Amino acid sequence: MDKSEKVKTRTVVIPDDLEAVKKLWFDYLVWGNDKMQELYGVHPHNPKEAVDQDIQQISKFQPPYGQLILAIYEGEVCGLGSLKRINSDIGELKRMFVDPAIRRIGAGRAILNRLLLEAKKVGYKKIRLDSPKFMEAAHSLYRSVGFRAIDAYPEMEIPAEFKDYLLFMELDLTDDTT
Repeated sequence: MDKSEKVKTRTVVIPDDLEAVKKLWFDYLVWGNDKMQELYGVHPHNPKEAVDQDIQQISKFQPPYGQLILAIYEGEVCGLGSLKRINSDIGELKRMFVDPAIRRIGAGRAILNRLLLEAKKVGYKKIRLDSPKFMEAAHSLYRSVGFRAIDAYPEMEIPAEFKDYLLFMELDLTDDTT
C-alpha cells in the first residue's frame, strides 16, 4: 500500500475538531505570510485575527453550501481544506493546507477530490480559488483536475493591493472530464 492509500478524509465535526481547524488555519496563514514577506516584502494577514474571524463565521464553511474536510494520515490530522458559497452556481475553495512536514503523500489531492465531490453534491457549476503565486505545487495539483487561470473575481476576499501576488483559478464542474 502506498502512502496516498493511507490518507483518509473526513468532514470536520464541530466542536470536536475546532482546535485542529484553528491550528491548521493558523499554521497555513503564518507559513503563507512568511513566504509572502520573504518573496514579495508584503504581509497580507494578521493570522490570529484572520483565524478568529473565520471561526466566528465558520458556518459559511458548513453544509448545506460549504464543507470543511480534514486529511488524516496514520491517525494524525495532517491537512485541511474548505469550501464556501459565492452564489448558487459558484463555490470557492479556501485554506487548502497540508502540514509541510508531511507533504507529497497525496493529502492535498485527497482533500481536493473530496471538496470537489462535495461541491458537485451542492450543485455548484463552477469552483474558484485564489492562491499565492509561490504555491506552484498546489497550482499543478489544481491544473491536474482541470482548473484554469482566470482574472481576479469580484468575490475574492483578498485586499486589492495583494492581488498581483496571487493566481486565480476556476474549474467548470459541468465539464464531463472533471
